[in-house]
Amino acid sequence: MTGEIAPDRQILTISGKDRFSFLQGLISNDMLPLEKAPGILWAALLTAQGKYLADFFVIRPVAADHLLIDIKTTIAADTLRRLSMYRLRADVQIAPADTLVTRGLGAAPGAAWPDPRHEALGWRAYGLPGDPPSVDWDAIRVAHCIPETGIELIPNDNYLLESGYERLRGVDFRKGCYVGQEVTARMKHKTELKKGLITVAIDGAAPVGTPILSGEKDAGTLFTQSGGRAIAYLRFDRMADMRAGTARLTALP
Repeated sequence: MTGEIAPDRQILTISGKDRFSFLQGLISNDMLPLEKAPGILWAALLTAQGKYLADFFVIRPVAADHLLIDIKTTIAADTLRRLSMYRLRADVQIAPADTLVTRGLGAAPGAAWPDPRHEALGWRAYGLPGDPPSVDWDAIRVAHCIPETGIELIPNDNYLLESGYERLRGVDFRKGCYVGQEVTARMKHKTELKKGLITVAIDGAAPVGTPILSGEKDAGTLFTQSGGRAIAYLRFDRMADMRAGTARLTALP
């Protein structure tokens, strides 16, 4: 089956004998499954304070001596620079590639991987031909509260657990240390989340980034909207009488 082109994605290749241990010490997810066998995972790169910097897929292709990073084009160059800074003496080479990214729903071609975040997101493939974009991916994301790079996921502004990373299989709490791990683990084991991303019903519309008020109090921020629903970042104790601009919001069960 032919999927559709994902025009806003960039591929980076990571080669060298230290490629697995290099990423293992940096990203939020566990590289061990990919060290054992081909596959795909979703992960984040964090600041030392545990805040989001970038998210991407890491892919180990079949019969390949390198890894692929599938990342949003808008943050690819900065992420490449950051990864290169961490290289130090590791035997790792990182470079952009022209590989085409395709994705789709339904039956997948043999060379595709299921999107690791949620089954509703279908599959992803690398180096295969694709058709022009046609799927309403925003509708799928809103229905399942799946954040997107540069919209709900904002560098230096998000914590992983508030963004749904645990539910979406983007963080592993059993792996060893990585940059930002201490803060992430403390939020998991020693605190109760008081705010985060949820899907709400919306009556009306407002620009992405519009502040949400509960009565006269600041309650959060409105993000992606589709089909009468929206993703919102909210304080959980202020989810009554909500509005964003002229739009009215209602928390969904």
